[in-house]
Amino acid sequence: MDISIIIPVFNSQIILPKLIENIIFYIKKDFTNAKYEIILVNDFSDDDSWESITYLCKKFKTIKGINLAKNYGQHNAIMAGLNFSKGDKIITIDDDFQHPPSALNIFLHQLDEFDACYTYYLNRKHNFWKKIASNLNNLISSFLLNKPLKIYMSSYRGFTRNIANEVIKYKKNNVYLDCLILKNTKKITMINVEHGNRHSGKSNYNLKKLLILWADMVLSSEIMPLRFNSFIVLFFKFLIKIAKIGNDNKEQYNIIGKTF
Repeated sequence: MDISIIIPVFNSQIILPKLIENIIFYIKKDFTNAKYEIILVNDFSDDDSWESITYLCKKFKTIKGINLAKNYGQHNAIMAGLNFSKGDKIITIDDDFQHPPSALNIFLHQLDEFDACYTYYLNRKHNFWKKIASNLNNLISSFLLNKPLKIYMSSYRGFTRNIANEVIKYKKNNVYLDCLILKNTKKITMINVEHGNRHSGKSNYNLKKLLILWADMVLSSEIMPLRFNSFIVLFFKFLIKIAKIGNDNKEQYNIIGKTF
């Protein structure tokens, strides 16, 4: 398998059909003979996203669907997809159409030379709060994970099969995917992509989810060489425990249905 595209899905039944058609269009346009799979992971949506996924799986043989037992979060959902992926190159893309499928060819060419590739968003369509939170997340992750500020860990990312094989060895429930990628390679590059408008609905991210993401980052950062005093790490963990904002799932994910 040449390419695996993993999409965590939450309340996107209306967006999915057009997103999938666009992804397939650009893969066939730029990589005529490529063997590919698209893995849709339903993260316990409130709408009929799973029904939309099963329909798309019947319509396109290249699509796989995974249904999770409860809402585990974006990184855990991607991990579920990774464990069933077969591609030599893996791309993770959001379900809201703000990540342009037209950029897939840039990712895939970069992965011929680098182990991982992230994106800078041009003309970002996020609201003011989301931009502030995103910039703050980049700053905090740079200190926690000892990474350069210039590496912006966006959710539109790509990495090689070798990296994926190392990532899926992590079996704890608090998954922070980018920490696992950084642990296994320094050969990382960045590309510029246009940021698109969300086609329907509203963003699923809020302050609580952002805090949970930071909690998982802190907990999973134990596997990284830290830049600062361990007392600060303990302080973060104390706040997480008191506020009970961390990932309270006992398992990394639980699958209740697959289409393959």
